[in-house]
Order: sequence, then structure tokens, then C-alpha cells
Amino acid sequence: QEHAYPADELMPLTCRGRVRGQEPSRGDVDDALGKFSLTLIDTLDTLVVLNKTKEFEEAVKKVIKDVNLDNDIVVSVFETNIRVLGGLLGGHSVAIMLKEKGEYMQWYNGELLHMAKELGYKLLPAFNTTSGLPYPRVNLKFGVRHPEARTGTETDTCTACAGTLILEFAALSRFTGTSIFEEYARKALDFIWEKRQRSSNLVGVTINIHTGDWVRKDSGVGAGIDSYYEYLLKAYVLLGDDSFLERFNTHYDAIMRYISQPPLLLDVHIHKPMLNARTWMDSLLAFFPGLQVLKGDIRPAIETHEMLYQVIKKHNFLPEAFTTDFRVHWAQHPLRPEFAESTYFLYKATGDPYYLEVGKTLIENLNKYARVPCGFAAMKDVRTGSHEDRMDSFFLAEMFKYLYLLFADKEDMIFDIEDYIFTTEAHLLPLWLSTTNQTISKKNTTTEYTELDDSNFDWTCPNTQILFPNDPMFAQSIREPLKNVVDKSCPRGISRAEESLGSGPKPPLRARDFMASNPEHLEILKKMGVSLIHLKDGRVQLVQHAVQAASSLDAEDGLRFMQEMIELSSQQQKEQQLPPRAVQIVSHPFFGRVVLTAGPAQFGMDLSKHKAGTRGFVATIKPYNGCSEITNPEAVKEKIALMQRGQCMFAEKARNIQKAGAIGGIVIDDNEGSSSDTAPLFQMAGDGKNTDDITIPMLFLFNKEGNIILDAIREYEAVEVLLSDKAKDRATIFKGKMIPNYIIDSNLEMENMDQKLSENDSHKQNSEEATSASQDVGAVSEEPEEGENSDVTDPDSLAPAHADSDSVSISNQDSYVPGTDEASAPEPACTQGDHQPQEQKPETESNSKVNWDNKVQPMESILADWNEDIEAFEMMEKDEL
Repeated sequence: QEHAYPADELMPLTCRGRVRGQEPSRGDVDDALGKFSLTLIDTLDTLVVLNKTKEFEEAVKKVIKDVNLDNDIVVSVFETNIRVLGGLLGGHSVAIMLKEKGEYMQWYNGELLHMAKELGYKLLPAFNTTSGLPYPRVNLKFGVRHPEARTGTETDTCTACAGTLILEFAALSRFTGTSIFEEYARKALDFIWEKRQRSSNLVGVTINIHTGDWVRKDSGVGAGIDSYYEYLLKAYVLLGDDSFLERFNTHYDAIMRYISQPPLLLDVHIHKPMLNARTWMDSLLAFFPGLQVLKGDIRPAIETHEMLYQVIKKHNFLPEAFTTDFRVHWAQHPLRPEFAESTYFLYKATGDPYYLEVGKTLIENLNKYARVPCGFAAMKDVRTGSHEDRMDSFFLAEMFKYLYLLFADKEDMIFDIEDYIFTTEAHLLPLWLSTTNQTISKKNTTTEYTELDDSNFDWTCPNTQILFPNDPMFAQSIREPLKNVVDKSCPRGISRAEESLGSGPKPPLRARDFMASNPEHLEILKKMGVSLIHLKDGRVQLVQHAVQAASSLDAEDGLRFMQEMIELSSQQQKEQQLPPRAVQIVSHPFFGRVVLTAGPAQFGMDLSKHKAGTRGFVATIKPYNGCSEITNPEAVKEKIALMQRGQCMFAEKARNIQKAGAIGGIVIDDNEGSSSDTAPLFQMAGDGKNTDDITIPMLFLFNKEGNIILDAIREYEAVEVLLSDKAKDRATIFKGKMIPNYIIDSNLEMENMDQKLSENDSHKQNSEEATSASQDVGAVSEEPEEGENSDVTDPDSLAPAHADSDSVSISNQDSYVPGTDEASAPEPACTQGDHQPQEQKPETESNSKVNWDNKVQPMESILADWNEDIEAFEMMEKDEL
């Protein structure tokens, strides 16, 4: 009121209001601001909870007098619904309650409800889609499709954005008797339910509002989905419609089956729910223990809440995201209230004073680290304690409310809080709405609901007499094993004193150091209960069975190792995967007609940005593995180096051949018989370090494709190839190039060859089609079988180039190093294409011709094999779709 009104939010560091358009844009975060005094509306019912009735009455008068909802501004439908519409309805709920009590608000005549109805109508244009899912944004003055609306072009929305409307919209319909709001919200919920993944019963994060296709297919209980689940259960509580409970129970069973990994809640893929989609958690999932309390499933609520509390004790606040070993992933903390919400509900359910101590810690941290002269400032970085000039409206709307209720006795309240349900923004809606203006028939629209074997589904509300039969220590017994879970998961460094005395504990094997060829590492894995399986394609699969570990501590080390390995694998398989590349043999007698599908690298020259590619003669390096200094640099200089997979990181090989003067590199798989025909295409990862120093292109060939080049070298000695993002036609390959003598068709050999190629024109077409299709094969590459155990395939570090981050497999030993982003290296100064053999004898050419004639049949055979495999992959792709 003193520093910011009538602005939407307070800027606590500069002691002024945040007005949209007058401050630098913060992107989507600013979509919550609509020049409608957001914080004041969002805080109305909080004032009554805090027993500030006089202040509430004055605040309502200001809202009625000053707030304009007809602004030409684009706002988030989701945020405006939960904060503004919810705030007006919550304010109206407590206003009529106070009026009935006869002391305050006697003048009130439903003005807040009239404003809520006006706002509801302004949000309705967003629902003008074929699916019924709302557009994510709407212009308060012009709607969605008006020429001046500046919105309506979006195609995607988050599941929570479309599924967190039913409480506010249904309450608005019940309060006013206008059914259209509840109808629209129900239609959106029905559509999401119908689009759930039927085999897993999970929903994705982002959905196309026109087609209903899942855009992001990962699923969790945090950002993007959280309040969708919350509103299914609370809609049942508020509206009494059994279909909402049935849907929630179905989703909850899936969550506990796939996402819940106590005490963690990890995102999975909706179509492959046994595979984790990421190895970090966001802070918004902190609401989930509170929802579990409302459902009556107390044990996992206690476990997850305790884990989150340990993270808070380590960092003072809950980071926006943190990893499975509890390191900071995103360091911000915008004073989110979800953990305080769960703390309040757990205390209500258990009566355990432990949760009062948790609340005390929260308050002390807020006062110690976030309080500034003009309010409370968000944390820019929980590690450094730096502030951000930001205080979101939800801080006053939710955080203050839940912390006050946590410590308040019944006599501190001027009304019974049990008569209300909390929205996701902690606004209060009276439970008597379930029997008022029931314009929507309670018809069960839930289809294909299956009765689930879970006795918890019989419970509607938590009951401490059932949950804790004569056992006040029940909650403590669940928390106790988690007391040190955070500290134990952060490896303790050995002090120099301990190291010198030899008394320090030997650190466990780290995933980044593991090599499948190291016998000592294999022994450590065995001790940790991790078994190693060699797959047919040469990769190594790691599976942990804790019961096989030498001790419980070894089992913990094994779990951390697997989590680390999965995280490194996930980092390696970036969301933006590189497409396959091409190795095209352009020398005699191939002339660009043989194209080999190659795996890309996450470092070195990006061939997609260098359309000409890199052209040169190939040379085999010594040592062939490329893991040490090249001993034949004169043979490699200005050529494309051939080397074998294994023994060291791919990036190390690249640096060694680059130092020797090579203009590019091809790594050939050492697993006999491996082929892109049958194995998923891989991309080579870096070594976890900065790889900007690598400027040459690097490609990977499986054994079968690599042998085609090696055979050509044995027969023709000088073999020239083109490394590119895709196959080039013959005219492009030789455009502007000096045509070597052996290509000049002034002799009989060339005439015969041209005649032969002309006769096999269809052969050329098949070859080009095979090339094109083989580049697409990776996109539908075979997936490893799913299993319930941690499944990580290890270091030769070939990350699947087209696996949609479902797969956590990594190949063995060559470069399994995490976290390397796709390098955009500068273009190297390399010569292309003008390498002519100086000492090529006619006899060699003649012999080459004869040999090539003899090899025509094997090449046709190879192409026939490819075509068969391509057809099979196309069928697989159709099946997958």
C-alpha cells in the first residue's frame, strides 16, 4: 500500500511498484501482470485469515473503486484465473461470511462477485478452440482473435494451464447461477482426460490445443502438470462429482507406480514410464505431500516432505530445481509457498510438533535472508544469498496464509477454516457451493475407468485416528531414515590431513571416471551390487540390484553411481539431437554413388552449417586407436583420418589427429558386424570439458560401413571421401573442382563405365533413395527393452543420435563424458578436394577397373539389404505412430 499501490507487484529492493511496460520485460513471468492491482486482489482473503478485518474492508473498497479489468493488455489465462478470479471469489466468500456475522461489511452487495463475473466473461474467448482447451493468453480488452488482440497464434499450452480452472469457474457458476463457466472448465478437463496415455494413465507437460497431441511427453508432479492433479481431487471435494475422484485415483495410481521413487518424485516418459525423463526435480512438486495428505496417503507424504526439508536446511531455501543427489540445478527461489503448504497439511493430519519446528525454520530463514526494508525479496541465488527485486503476489496470498494457519489456534480464527477448500493459490471457496445452483448434472463422464486395487481409495479425508493408531511416533519413524539423506548424497572430500595419514575414506567410483575395460572398476561395481551386461551392438548395460551389494553402504554408493550415470547419460542425450551425417566416397570408381550413414559428434565442425562439407583423401593413423600422439603425421596431414573406436574419449582422438594436421576424422566401430542397418544411430559425446578447441569434423561409422572404406583402400589405395550433412549429387560434388585424370572420359574405361552407369540408372535411384531413407532410419531406431532397474549403458560414449531422451543407454568407453553441449565450433581453414595422386600408374587404373567390376554385385547386395531394412523401419515407424 505504501510503496507500490496501485501497481500489480512490489519491487522490494527499489521500494516501488512494478508496472508492466515500465520495467524491462521478464518474458512469460510478466503475463501475470494486467494492471489490475494484482497483489491487492490476491491478498484479500489473507487479510481475513490474519484477522485484519478493518484492513480487509478498506482493501475491498479500493478494489471496487480503482481496479479496471478492461485493459488493452495480454495476460496469462492460467495466472489470471488462479490469482485474480480466485482472489475476487475468495474475497467475496469471506465478505459474505463477515456480513452474515453482522459486524463488518454490512454495506457489501456482491461487488467483488460482479467483478469476478466480468473477468470470467473476458477469459471465455480463450476457449474458442475445437478441443475446448483454452489459449494460454488472452487480451482483456480484445479477446483472442480480434486484430488488435496481439495473441491467438499460440498452438500449445501446459496441462496445468488448461486443467486448473474447474474450482474458480465452477464457483463462479455456482455463485452467479450462470452455468457457462463451469461447462467450459469441465470440457477442458474432459479433453485432457481423454488424451491421457492409455497404457500408463499419465499426461504430458504440454499439449496442442487444436489437435490434442502431446508436445512434451514427459510427466511428473511438478511444473506444467502439478495443479491439474490437485484440481481433480479438490473438484471432487468441492463439487461432489465422483468422476473427478475416479480420474484422480487412476492418475494417482500411475504416479505412485512410476513417478514416485521415495523420497524422490522423478519425471518419466508417458509412453515409457519405466524410463526417467530427467534427473532433477523442480520446487513446485513441494505441493504434492500436501495433496497426498488430502488424499490420505500419509507415508510417502512424510518421506518426500522430509527430503525437501533436508534440502532447505542445506540451502536455507528450496532451489527452483535440484538434482537427485540434491545439488542445486537452478539456484533461484522466488519465495514459493508450496513447501509451507505441505507443512501445514502434514501438521493438520499428524498433530506432530515437529512440523511446527519446520515452520519456525521457514519463518526464521525468511526474516534472516529475504527480509529487506520494503518487504521480502526473492532469492536470485540460494548459494550466494543474492536478492532479486521481486516479490510475487503469491507470497502474501499463500505463504503468509499457510504459516499463520500453521501456528494459529482455533480461537485465533474468526471463522472455521474447515468450512472452506483452498484453491491452488490458497483462496477460500466455501464447501456449501456443492449444493448450490447445480446447473451441471453430476454425470460420470469418466470413460474406461478401471477399479484399482488400493485400499486408500476408500478414504476421502485424512483421519489421524486411522493413520496413527496409538502411535504418536509414527511420523518420526518414517522421517528418521531420511535425516541425513542430503548430506550422504553429497560426496565428502578427503582433507589433506586425512589423505596424508591414509585414514580418509576412499571415495566411491564416480560415473565420469568409469571405464568398462578397467578390472578394478568392475570389481568396485560388483561390490556395489552393479552388474554389467554386454549387448550385441557392443554397448555395455549397467543394472543395479541393491541386495547383491556387499553392505548397505556399498548399496548406497551403487545407487548414487547409477543416479550419476543416468544424469550423465541424460546430459549426453540433449533434447536437440544432431541428425545423421553422410560419408560419400567420391573417388574412382565410386564417383559419389556410395553414401554411408554416419553418426555425428557433439563437438567439432558442425557440418549442417558448412554446406560444402569437408572433402579429402583418407588415411589410416598410427596408433589405430588414436589415443596417443600420432606417429605417422606425414601420412595424415591434409587428409581425413581413419581410426578405431575404443581405449579413450572421442574428443581425445579428435585432438590428436587435429594436432597431426588432419582435416577431419572418421571413427570406425570395433564391434565386428555392427551396422547402421540394425543398431540405433549414435552421436559421439565430448569429454565433459570445453571442446571449442576441436575445429575439424568428426563422424562415426559402424563396423559394416567402415569396412567398405577399408576395403576400398586395400583395392584402390587412394580413396577420397566427402563428409557432409547430407549426400550431394554428382554435379555438386565436382562443381568448380579440378577433375582428376582418372575421371576424364577420353578413354575406353570411362566410356564403359558411363555406359554401365547409364544401364544401371535405376540402381542410382535406389542408391539415392537408400541414402535418403537411411538418414531417417535413426529417427525410428530400435529402443532397448524396458526394465524396472536402472539401465545405463556405458562409456564408449556414443549417445543415441535420435533417441528422444527416453533411452539412458550410453555406449562403452570411448567417450562417455557428461554434460557436453553441442559445440558450435568456428569453421576450420581446411583444403577440400584438390588432392590428386601424383604417382598413379595405368596398370593400377586397369586393375582398379577389373576389381570394381568384380565388386559391383556385393554393392548391389548391400543396397538390397539396406532397402529391406528401410522398409522394415518404415513399418516400425507406422506402428509407433
